[in-house]
Amino acid sequence: MAAGRRTDDLNELNELKGLKGLKGLKGLSDERVDHRFKALPPDADGLTVGALAAERRSLFTGGFTTPVLALSAESVEHNLALLETYSERHGLAFAPHGKTSMSPQLFARQLERGAWGITAAVPHQARVYRAFGVQRIFLANEVVDAAALRWLAAELDRAPGFRFVCYVDSVRGVELMDEALRAAGATRPVEVVVELGAGEGARTGVRTEGECAAVADAVAAVPTLRLTGVAGYEGEVPGADGESVRAWLRRLVALAAEFDAAGQFDGTDEIVLSAGGSAWFDAVADVFADVPALSRPVLKLLRSGAYISHDDVHYRHLTPFNRVPEEGSLQPAFRLWAQVVSRPSPEQAFVNAGKRDAAYDLDLPVAQVVRDGRTGEIRPATGVTVTRLSDQHGWLTTTPDAALEVGDWVGMGLSHPCTSFDKWQLIPLVEADGTVTDLIRTFF
Repeated sequence: MAAGRRTDDLNELNELKGLKGLKGLKGLSDERVDHRFKALPPDADGLTVGALAAERRSLFTGGFTTPVLALSAESVEHNLALLETYSERHGLAFAPHGKTSMSPQLFARQLERGAWGITAAVPHQARVYRAFGVQRIFLANEVVDAAALRWLAAELDRAPGFRFVCYVDSVRGVELMDEALRAAGATRPVEVVVELGAGEGARTGVRTEGECAAVADAVAAVPTLRLTGVAGYEGEVPGADGESVRAWLRRLVALAAEFDAAGQFDGTDEIVLSAGGSAWFDAVADVFADVPALSRPVLKLLRSGAYISHDDVHYRHLTPFNRVPEEGSLQPAFRLWAQVVSRPSPEQAFVNAGKRDAAYDLDLPVAQVVRDGRTGEIRPATGVTVTRLSDQHGWLTTTPDAALEVGDWVGMGLSHPCTSFDKWQLIPLVEADGTVTDLIRTFF
């Protein structure tokens, strides 16, 4: 009897931590490799993804074609562990933003590393998450699409263990949600958090505390919604710096306290307080550490997503770990390999990767290393600079000391993980010696 009780307790703990894993991952391993997936070895056609991964081919000599995007196995593992320990150290729950990777395999690893759930931006992403069994979804947007709300109502009714929380940021939005959920015959109220806008001219969210109260009152007046907390995105604070971001976060905490004092959270067991992108989670940790005692437990929910792969330019400059180096550091995990296909002059070369393959919305790729096409030796990309991207070509400017010829492979670091993942359906997970150990499926 005691042993059975211990088992029940362990099962409950595992479910709370997300350790039961996701369903459907074996189906990804059973998918057949073919022409749909760029860069994979042509001689692997017909193999399952799992079988190809089990062969542990070399990225460089195992038949992969260029361009090919590689994800460092060691760096991904390092980054997963770092944010797990960071969240635990600061008493934060963690719902990493899944829009970064849209990869159920990586979601599973994030949940295994203690994530409370996964954040979404739009209903389609939530549908992908649910297809693989994600039990807790925080959707950081207001949902007013009637078709999406019909799906949500049905999903909540079908799965009693499924928890869903989303933003509300307008009285009209509350009216539309209520109308659609009533029409759908919803039996479970949808949990919502009032989104506090980051300031005038910022993105979404309610601009003033008075308007927030009006939205909360609108939620209280309908049976289809339940106010659970407050949230927002500090990365949109105009002219964001440490002082202005912390000031906005203190407003968010004060709003939660005001709602609590007014009895706005009487219908919930815990209060959700959520913020935290990938640039200011140190400020979130600081301010959330001083949340006053409220009438019920507070779920302090961080939502940073880009950490899993990090990058070599944008987030490398923005990461909070630059400000708190004693907390650790993230490692860039992406490298795009392309081949030199033209060397028309000593000052110019072209590789076979362009806008279809590399993120370019924030910064151009950065040439890091060259793999010699004759010897396989890897050396620094001295004197090689990416200056422009066409659809399928990367423009390189070279100095006289750049030893580069047609056939060489150029390894490039990327900027902005979100627009790196979305260009690739299957991404080789590669160990430091070039061994491909898995293939990461994305759903954009």
